[in-house]
Amino acid sequence: MRYGGFPPYVSVAERRAKALRQAEKLKKKLGNLEPVAIAGRTPAKSWWGKSWNQNLERYADYANRLPRGRSYLSNGMVLDLRIDKEVIKGIVAGTASTPYQITIRINSISDSVWKRLVEKALGKVETLQTLLEGKFPEDLKELFFAKGAGLFPAPNEIKFDCSCPDWASMCKHVAAVLYGVGARLDTSPELFFTLRGVNMIDLIGQVAKKETEKLLRKQPGKSDRIIRSSDNRLSDISALFGVSLAADAPPAVSAKAPKSTKQPRKVAGKAKSPKPKKKPSPRT
Repeated sequence: MRYGGFPPYVSVAERRAKALRQAEKLKKKLGNLEPVAIAGRTPAKSWWGKSWNQNLERYADYANRLPRGRSYLSNGMVLDLRIDKEVIKGIVAGTASTPYQITIRINSISDSVWKRLVEKALGKVETLQTLLEGKFPEDLKELFFAKGAGLFPAPNEIKFDCSCPDWASMCKHVAAVLYGVGARLDTSPELFFTLRGVNMIDLIGQVAKKETEKLLRKQPGKSDRIIRSSDNRLSDISALFGVSLAADAPPAVSAKAPKSTKQPRKVAGKAKSPKPKKKPSPRT
């Protein structure tokens, strides 16, 4: 029964129980789910998670539409959340008997933003390296979080769709998934780079390459020989700047295969036929 045009009140316990029932049905249909669960009312605790949420909240387009999504997340309504390159897919329990399907598409980092990041990261090769060790360096916060020029997306880079009948451009189910991303980044910050199409090895490699070019201009001679050899080898760049890059990560700088100096092996039993000698031309 509705009172004054509003839907009847449903307690938090009832919502959670309904979400659990819907999750059990989904497991039978889809297999394993990846729900988002948070402890307490804080949707994120790490720098990556908090920054993701703060980035959304600092835009007026989203600020007044997000709060209901937080309550959905804290009530365990985000039944499944998957993050891949440029796309987030979520399943959120709601008032209907069937959960809602949400798809959020986010652009990769633009070339202009990427170029600015590389330029501003010059001199921070060792600092960038700590990201690969699971730590977040303090002096990169401003660089990565810069509004419209960092790693975090602006509203015009985000497009979303929900199967619910809500007419709002951002419904509570979409908001719940967006907050769910922040919570997921608490435990898997590497998914942020996957989502934004960013390769940290590539960023470090490009910054290191530019640093070698600066050294080449300033210190010709002995450093010239070192830099020339490091220009095409990621391992040499790592040694030059004292950073270690993951061996199984994709190369940041394209490496050319060295030319082979070995002589071709002779196959036993097959001798090369001698080249026929040219006949001397008749004298006239």
